[in-house]
Amino acid sequence: METVRDSAFGKLVRIFSGRRWLRYPEEIDTGMWTEYLRTEKQVKDEEAAVSDSDQENLGLYTVLSQASRSSRRVSSSSTVRNEGADRVDSRAEMVIDWRGPDDPENPQNWSTFKKLGVSSLIWLLTFSIYIGSAIYTPGITGVCEQFGVSEVAATLGLTLFVLGYGLGPMVWSPLSELPAIGRSPTYVLTLFVFVFLEFAVIYATNFGMLLAFRFLTGFIGSPALATGAASMGDIWNPRLRDYMIIIWGAFAISAPVLGPLVGGFAAQAEGWKWTIWQLLWVSAFAFVLLFFLLPETYAPNILYRRARRIRKITGNSSYKCEAEIEISHVKPKDVLFEALIRPFQLCFLEPIVFIMNLYIALIYGILYIWFEAFPIVFSEIHGFNTGESGLAFLGILVSTCCITIPCYFYWKYKYQSKHFDENWNIAPEMQLPPACVGCFALPISLFWFGWTGQFASVHWIVPIIASMFFAVGGCLIFNCIFCYQAHAYPKFAASVLAGNDFLRSSFGAGFPLFASAMFHNLGVGWAFWEEVEAGE
Repeated sequence: METVRDSAFGKLVRIFSGRRWLRYPEEIDTGMWTEYLRTEKQVKDEEAAVSDSDQENLGLYTVLSQASRSSRRVSSSSTVRNEGADRVDSRAEMVIDWRGPDDPENPQNWSTFKKLGVSSLIWLLTFSIYIGSAIYTPGITGVCEQFGVSEVAATLGLTLFVLGYGLGPMVWSPLSELPAIGRSPTYVLTLFVFVFLEFAVIYATNFGMLLAFRFLTGFIGSPALATGAASMGDIWNPRLRDYMIIIWGAFAISAPVLGPLVGGFAAQAEGWKWTIWQLLWVSAFAFVLLFFLLPETYAPNILYRRARRIRKITGNSSYKCEAEIEISHVKPKDVLFEALIRPFQLCFLEPIVFIMNLYIALIYGILYIWFEAFPIVFSEIHGFNTGESGLAFLGILVSTCCITIPCYFYWKYKYQSKHFDENWNIAPEMQLPPACVGCFALPISLFWFGWTGQFASVHWIVPIIASMFFAVGGCLIFNCIFCYQAHAYPKFAASVLAGNDFLRSSFGAGFPLFASAMFHNLGVGWAFWEEVEAGE
């Protein structure tokens, strides 16, 4: 019942029933709200008890927490001058917090079953958006025929979608971190718009309309692609958080791999529009589940709504949650800087971040080049039809889910766990050893695929086995670098990962535009040799 009450459906039921249905405990027993009460002085004393270095390791800083830190630094001198006035305000404002360490509304205290259920919804949402990029590729030929455009122009339907979900998090991530909004409304409302924009893609009357709405659907649908990992951090403690983020990443990898598979048979049977119909169906299914079952996971939003209910019960506007008090001191320019400037500053001016992001972007671009290489290798050379060509991607999926992720989990549990301290903190460099395996697997995969895929006399299973090594390299390198950056820059984790997302999406958007010409002009073998050199 609590899960439904906190979902979008439950919130609407409460609004239309005048808050008579699906009530919270403090609305049933109006005297228990005092258990949530703390003075602001108590909050500050508790914060002071934890050193700044320890605070860095308790969790990942969000965009708004970064902005709050910046505002506090800038306004420190004025705070000293107005200390007397602030002391009066701190007496007037009372902080609404959790009802002790075991408060059942705190996502960290949910049951394991509920945590897994909510996490699964985030994984499904991520999958249903990410599949929207590659599911379009089997229909490129149909787009060319219907609108009379070249294959390169039709490929823009893929690349603009990828570019859209690279730019979208710059807007949606800070929005989801506002205490008054939270993650659940951001996920559900953007998914609702995403579903209906798919109709505009399906019924596009000209090529320009098709491209415009492919970009908009990628842009609108992007929140979970950037903040899905943050949602895992909302729910799971540091001991299990990395494992859940890796599973979330596996869904992000599996979606574009499965896209050509499910889209291939649809495009072959009914034309390119049916690839978008499939995207609409899976995203609509995800929307229904999220609408009824996705509760809020962002603690500041849960406390914000609790404080708002207590203000209604008491009629006293002084009761606020800690996030409300903090956000009132954040300057809009600081939020804009952390959301729009800091990601680019860290991405391009911090050498280690730039090198890692560039490496990941190259791998991401090569992955999307493969969406153009597979039809050439398996359709043109081995004679597969469109649907069968999509089946060739199963090698990457099987390698990711059945080999790489389990082995990576085993390494984390058996070896990496020895290097955590009692608070589950670890040196960032201890995240990187598996990447050393991945960096060898990638060139092996590219060389093997390129020089066996170009010959019809070589059995088709050989390049598929080669693609399995790509999954080993890509998955290990991605996860290791993401974890390294999050642990190396805890204060700016939101910004450093946003810059990573932008750069790799830019490469993923640009590389497919020249892929077909490269493979046809150089040949599959030499084209993949160029990719090996680029990766090195």
